[in-house]
Amino acid sequence: MKIAADFSQRVVVHSDSLEWIESPMPGVHRRPLDRVGAEVARATTIVRYAPGSEFSPHVHTGGEEFIVLEGIFQDEHGSFPAGSYIRNPPQSKHQPSSATGCVILVKLWQFQPNDRTHVCLQTDFMGSVPHADFKGIHVTPLYKDPIEEVSLLHFEPGAEITLNVAKGAELLVLSGSLNEQKDTLTKHSWLRVPVHSEIHAKAGKKGAKVWLKTGHLIDIENQIMRVQSA
Repeated sequence: MKIAADFSQRVVVHSDSLEWIESPMPGVHRRPLDRVGAEVARATTIVRYAPGSEFSPHVHTGGEEFIVLEGIFQDEHGSFPAGSYIRNPPQSKHQPSSATGCVILVKLWQFQPNDRTHVCLQTDFMGSVPHADFKGIHVTPLYKDPIEEVSLLHFEPGAEITLNVAKGAELLVLSGSLNEQKDTLTKHSWLRVPVHSEIHAKAGKKGAKVWLKTGHLIDIENQIMRVQSA
């Protein structure tokens, strides 16, 4: 299966307008944003757990990264409310569920194979610092390694940013709105730009909160090869 699989193209998805697709597990539905592969896939997906639903126990051979958008995500390691940012590295395992229901953005098979760093952050309780280059924008750093960097950007109304993303980037609007090129990105809109790109964005009248990931798309061919070899 291939969805938005041409990584040389800019892609915008207003995910709240997509239909929910049933997963193999009852009560778990998906809105795919990009995907290369069948049930084992290099994928970026919005996933909804109905109250009381669960997945069977499984190993994340290629790693799993997610942020909780709504509700409370659970597994045997704990309960993770909206705003939680989690990185489960390659070879980690768990049994996800949600007693009350939740929605997450999840990314699979996008780690370096030897990464064993587990991250668990409650971003709603983290501080932020002024952006070094742009007024009206604060940054909450979430993760950084030699390949990629992940952060939250907090835009004041009308704040503008221009990012040179030579190694590609993607973002998800968590609240507010953001104008980028001719697109207005609202809550849960997703943008992916290829390597050697720029992002020119301006926040709307109520500002914006944005999850941003940069650098990882330089490794896209290796990511796809790893999942195809699994």
